[in-house]
Amino acid sequence: MTLVDFDLSDQAFWALPMAEREAAFARLRALDEPVFFEEMDVSFAPKGPGYHALVRHADILEASRNPSVFSSGQGGATNIPDMPPEFTEYFGSMINMDDPRHARLRRIVSRAFTPKMIKQFEADVESAAARIVDDLLAKGPGCDFVTEVAARLPLKIICDMMGIPEKDYRFVFDRSNFILGGFDPEYTGGDVTDIAGRLLNAGLELQQLVQDLAAYRAEHPTADLTSSLVNANLEGERLTMQELGSFFILLVVAGNETTRNAISYGLRLLTKNPSQRALLLSDPEAHLPGAVEEIVRLASPVNFMRRKVTRDFEMNGHLYRQGEKAVLFYWSANRDAAVFDDPDTFDITRNPNPHVGYGGPGPHFCLGAHLARREITVMFRELLSRVPGIEGGKPDRLHSSFINGIKHMECTF
Repeated sequence: MTLVDFDLSDQAFWALPMAEREAAFARLRALDEPVFFEEMDVSFAPKGPGYHALVRHADILEASRNPSVFSSGQGGATNIPDMPPEFTEYFGSMINMDDPRHARLRRIVSRAFTPKMIKQFEADVESAAARIVDDLLAKGPGCDFVTEVAARLPLKIICDMMGIPEKDYRFVFDRSNFILGGFDPEYTGGDVTDIAGRLLNAGLELQQLVQDLAAYRAEHPTADLTSSLVNANLEGERLTMQELGSFFILLVVAGNETTRNAISYGLRLLTKNPSQRALLLSDPEAHLPGAVEEIVRLASPVNFMRRKVTRDFEMNGHLYRQGEKAVLFYWSANRDAAVFDDPDTFDITRNPNPHVGYGGPGPHFCLGAHLARREITVMFRELLSRVPGIEGGKPDRLHSSFINGIKHMECTF
């Protein structure tokens, strides 16, 4: 492939075989400076001026460390076009904000995601994983690993944390799938004429679900996270109902979809690398931490985040001008040979492993990273102890530029 053979803004690029995408990003990393791409035309936002594609590990770290220059709050971080305000409020919460708004929200909600708090959920995660493997064994081989295993654990844990009843799990699952479904025809039905309106409606439905629960919890509090957030008063600060609804969308979309994709990719990686599986099985407790980090590095469930430059700024020898956009391609940075030896090799003993699978350093580093690591660890501990020979077939990949997702994958054991 040559530089003019592909366009990161073209949805067709993200439907290419993975090997072709890998080759394209390797070519971009080999160039002397970031490549500037035009933005695609979308019906729900004006066409923007284009963007610099940051594909090297060093560039993404430096941009992440300078949030006052590389802004998340000017038009949103989760889409390349500048989104209407209602979209950035519903579909990103604090991801689409800069300080001080970002710091205020993160300060309120972060108490639920400390290592100490995650430790309290450990028994729930373990019992949920055990039940999922019970059901997998009852169904037998040939079932869909994504829907029957990988998606169930993070969905249950997040819904349980928030106090969402089991009867609503499917409702939450379907709406989060649609929000992150991108241009995938399985979720759009092939109709993209009013995708913006349907996205907004899915967000409104999720927001209404948690706001109804929050209104009840304000009068009848329990030990769940919704009760804690709706009644929280941290030095005079509390979440508004709008903020609570947006945070819930962020939690179910980011926490559910990304962890499920990491678990799915993890099984596929272990299937394709039997020697690494054998090493992991030889001493799971010793090798699981490294395996989880390597799975997240190669899975890179979130392909990118976007930033807008607030002032002229020179970074790693290249000038970025005020008002320009920069797109941080984490997936590419996690395969940068300048940082990772044999970057395409799955190596559960890789150390150090400074991947950016949970984002770069700085205020937007993933709030739920501790919980995600715990879920992935517990799920593979349970699977490999009870179904050590399980394998994942050819993945049915999500057609999305934003999420590196697997929709379906048959498993055998």
